[in-house]
Amino acid sequence: MASDFALAVPAELEKALRWKSVQYLVTQRPWLDLYGINVRPVAPFGSVSRKPYVDPALIHRCLPDELLHEVFARLAPYDLGRASCVCRKWRYTIRNPIFWRNACLKACQVSGVVENYKTLQRKYEGSWRKMWLLRPRVRTDGLYVSRNTYIRTGVAEWTVTNPVHVVCYFRYIRFFPSGRFLYKNSSQKVKDVAKSMNFRACKTDSVFGGHYILSDDKVEAALLYPGARPTVLRIRLRLRGTTAGANNRMDMLSLVTSGVNDNEVRGDEEDILGVVEGWQDDETHNPDVPAVSHKRGLTPFVFVPFEEVEKSVLNLPVDKMDFFVPG
Repeated sequence: MASDFALAVPAELEKALRWKSVQYLVTQRPWLDLYGINVRPVAPFGSVSRKPYVDPALIHRCLPDELLHEVFARLAPYDLGRASCVCRKWRYTIRNPIFWRNACLKACQVSGVVENYKTLQRKYEGSWRKMWLLRPRVRTDGLYVSRNTYIRTGVAEWTVTNPVHVVCYFRYIRFFPSGRFLYKNSSQKVKDVAKSMNFRACKTDSVFGGHYILSDDKVEAALLYPGARPTVLRIRLRLRGTTAGANNRMDMLSLVTSGVNDNEVRGDEEDILGVVEGWQDDETHNPDVPAVSHKRGLTPFVFVPFEEVEKSVLNLPVDKMDFFVPG
């Protein structure tokens, strides 16, 4: 009996020491259980006051939560992102899925409500905010601008060598949620063109309208140049962003011009994209206007919001910015 007891004691001590070492290595962090839980603020430590805690922010004391919700409901999605950086309360309030649901349905209204709900459940786990950040979409709160430059040889006058000139021109695209877009090719700066990129002024400022469709991150667009020989401009673009949800860059995959018959087009308002659907890049329906696949002037588009058109770097002249890298 004595020998059995003497052998059992070291085994129990060894087990106790092992358990003690495990507790020493695994640090207890009880505050991790509070993540994601809305805890009501309490009075400062050591305070003898029994009154409930009052938010020190003046705007929270004067503005009820219902009015704060109404203010956020009228903000644009990108303004909501900026407002969420103000304080913790605004951040939790803006995470309400109602704000992001309205933004997603408005931005993708061409797909329809039913299709948007199916996409939400199939790809984004029922999260409207995740859908807004990860789903490619064209932005409608500004202009997509492509800045292109090339060198042109000048005329030699009283010099031995010929002078050269750096020529700069822009391609402008403004998308609308209805599936239409406006296109302008001009040497004017962004701040001057932004005023005419609307359907009222487009007739007098050489702004042409067309239709587009969005499939994943690919954009198919087409517009008609009216005249004695109608010409169709077909554009293929790919959406991307410098950050999640930005969608502020578009790579131009192809730019093709081709002819179209007069009987195929009834007017400027017709959906020309449906007319040229399925056409090859070298296909034309008017022998007087051959199909041309352009290889120059394919600089990526950069998105410029309307509130930044006056101070955008794209307004700089050529002598201050001869080349622009979109990134």
